[in-house]
Amino acid sequence: MKYISSSLYRKMIGQARAEGMTSADLSVFALPDEQLRAVEAVPAEQFFELHEKLDEHLGPGFAVRVGQEMKIEDYGVLGLSWRTCSRAGEIFERCERYFMLLSNTYLFKVNHRGALSDILLLREPHRRGVALSNEATLSASVVVLRAMTDADIYPVSVSFKHAAPANTASHQRAFQCPVHFDQDFYRLTYRREDLDRRTAKADKSINSFLLDRVAEETEGITVGADELARDLETLVRDALPSGIPTLGAMAQHMGMSNRTLTRRLTERDIQFRELVHKVQEQVARELLSTSANSVAEIAFQTGFSEQSAFSRAFKRWTGNSPAAYRRGF
Repeated sequence: MKYISSSLYRKMIGQARAEGMTSADLSVFALPDEQLRAVEAVPAEQFFELHEKLDEHLGPGFAVRVGQEMKIEDYGVLGLSWRTCSRAGEIFERCERYFMLLSNTYLFKVNHRGALSDILLLREPHRRGVALSNEATLSASVVVLRAMTDADIYPVSVSFKHAAPANTASHQRAFQCPVHFDQDFYRLTYRREDLDRRTAKADKSINSFLLDRVAEETEGITVGADELARDLETLVRDALPSGIPTLGAMAQHMGMSNRTLTRRLTERDIQFRELVHKVQEQVARELLSTSANSVAEIAFQTGFSEQSAFSRAFKRWTGNSPAAYRRGF
């Protein structure tokens, strides 16, 4: 059976209350609050059923309005990983890795075509609740991209596979672009330059590194091995949810060419691959000892695409399985 985070279920209930429904109204078809507090996920079919019932009670566009209220922190581990993305469109790459590891309820795919990029949500609407959930997902994606970039960016078009509801006012307000129904895909289309925008986090990081490099060049300062390693470790840690970072990607973040970063690492006797493994081990140890994240979630956060590969690597690093290591705390 497929499951969906209970936080998304609670978000729907919160929006229903904001639109005038009472606890008594909701008790007819929603899980009680005390039960929701006790679980991390609800059966997907129960989630889709709630979408259907709330749409019936609160009118067309309810799912889109729920999406507009989503916050990055509502997405748990996945949302935390978005905060360290270097560019806006990277959130969809992280979504793909996350759901491959933990669930098969969503699948995003990004296709570039010239100056435009299509973000496809590949989840077939086997029931009306799935179609409504897809509306909420695309609506929330717009909110997240704007929050990540601190910019007022919107798609140039949005498409839905299902038929248009009687009233599309909520859709128009949320997407601020032409909205199409009865299409081949669930799709957001953005200007490619908007998806390539640096995030607020990345701008702050790269500015710091560039200022250090300017000081180094103009004042004759030599960055020591420890400082260079710390800078690189910070960037690797942020990049891991997107997969194992390349030296080239890290060089770009540090305002250097590949050749320059390679030379500086060699001069300081630092092996890039060893540094990445060190950071992966550090992150894994920290999360296993201090968080309630599942092993699959920790595998995602440390750059692995399979939980089994993470478990093998962790045992190689520590001599213990992730579960045994966690039991020691």
